[in-house]
Amino acid sequence: MVVRKGKNLLGQNVRGISFLIPNEYGKWLVNILKPIDFKKYNWSIGSGEEYKYQDNDLIRLFPDDVSILRGAELFKIIDTAEPQYIIFADLKAFPIGTNSFDINTYEDFLASDCELILLIVDSVYTSIYCKDLKTLSQLYANVATLKVDSLTYITDENDFRNTLRVW
Repeated sequence: MVVRKGKNLLGQNVRGISFLIPNEYGKWLVNILKPIDFKKYNWSIGSGEEYKYQDNDLIRLFPDDVSILRGAELFKIIDTAEPQYIIFADLKAFPIGTNSFDINTYEDFLASDCELILLIVDSVYTSIYCKDLKTLSQLYANVATLKVDSLTYITDENDFRNTLRVW
């Protein structure tokens, strides 16, 4: 389990990053998570509302009866040719061979084997919590190349979340 905290230039403890994605169709999940080696993780798929546009209709991106996906399966689903529309997303990455369980708070996250959490709320508000500072830096640099607004680090001082869930 990786449990490292780092400090930003102002000496604040860094928890993750937050930003706003455009409220439009796209391939946001795969583009945001580009630096991540999906195959290293089992992904907990929390309650969300994610769709893909296929055959002139919106269909669920993730199967309703699935709560855990292997990394290769998740990548195959989100790296489709069809544009996607994400209203709510709650993805948590657990290294293969570790236990996955429900994470409600930042303290739960730190105590768990989970290494990364991606939350999207109301189609635009995006947060990524990540224990590994090198990975977090890569995610920040990657997101900076996308068409997003208000990219910033989440710190102990500016984290407004009470829970690490979308509902």
